[in-house]
Amino acid sequence: MSPADLVQAVFAVVQLAILARVLLSWVDPNPYPTTELKRVLWAITDPILEPLRRVIPPIGGTLDISPIVALLILQAIGNAIVSGLGP
Repeated sequence: MSPADLVQAVFAVVQLAILARVLLSWVDPNPYPTTELKRVLWAITDPILEPLRRVIPPIGGTLDISPIVALLILQAIGNAIVSGLGP
């Protein structure tokens, strides 16, 4: 596995964790990590989402767009790192 593949894999796992957290929030709206799955997802995603939530207020008071912003930022950073590593 090349370094570029490893970087892509790590970024893919983090992006999937963010998507899983969003989907889980639709099924289980409790904002606290009460299950082992939620604890793992929160541990992976909180370091990324919490700083964004401090600067991006919810739209209409309830719609949190920080996961969308996080996914876009992660995609850009991942692409930059992979392109910097070369083929």
